[in-house]
Amino acid sequence: MNYDHVLLPSGAASTLAEVDTYLSTQQGLAETDVVARLAAELNRRDAELPEDDHFLGADSVGGADTGAVLHVPCPYDAIGYVRQLLFALATPLNYAVYDPQLAWLIDPAGSVPAAVTHGGAGEFPYLTKATAQLWVSELAPPNPYLIVERADQVYMQTYRDESGTFTVEYRDGAPNKHFGTTLTDASTVADLIWEWATDDRTRLRTLPWTRVDL
Repeated sequence: MNYDHVLLPSGAASTLAEVDTYLSTQQGLAETDVVARLAAELNRRDAELPEDDHFLGADSVGGADTGAVLHVPCPYDAIGYVRQLLFALATPLNYAVYDPQLAWLIDPAGSVPAAVTHGGAGEFPYLTKATAQLWVSELAPPNPYLIVERADQVYMQTYRDESGTFTVEYRDGAPNKHFGTTLTDASTVADLIWEWATDDRTRLRTLPWTRVDL
């Protein structure tokens, strides 16, 4: 059994229903030049590896009448590698990554560059307001944390405990500039993270922060 990712143009959809509609509209259309380029690069990289290390879940990808959409299957043990590769190849071409298993649409439109670590799903190269809301609201065991890092020692992170309370911490460049607080509303936590990532400290300054000694 494979794990699937789907590449589609940024802005083609903003909700899961719109994703399904867009995918349907592309069925039967000739493969676009961008999709052909992406498929060729994925196939080339996969073919260069020893057979036991292949990361595609098929002999090749692309070549189908799916218009501006590219389906990329992979073995489960290659999910992290493939996801990072797809972002590296697709983002510069203004393409979004859709994960149908998690029902996540990750679109670079309106994003800010950041090293994002999701405790349950790995690493991502950017953050958007939509993904902040999505990821924070869905944090759950066994790894219910999210870290957004913008530079060395400059990050905000949150952890959701079993009661649903969020511990939120941020560091501003050094251990003596590491502060924490607790919140109970997922939407507020997501907004706080997004505002911090976009250099808006208005909400942050209204909260009761405590110095955290690590």
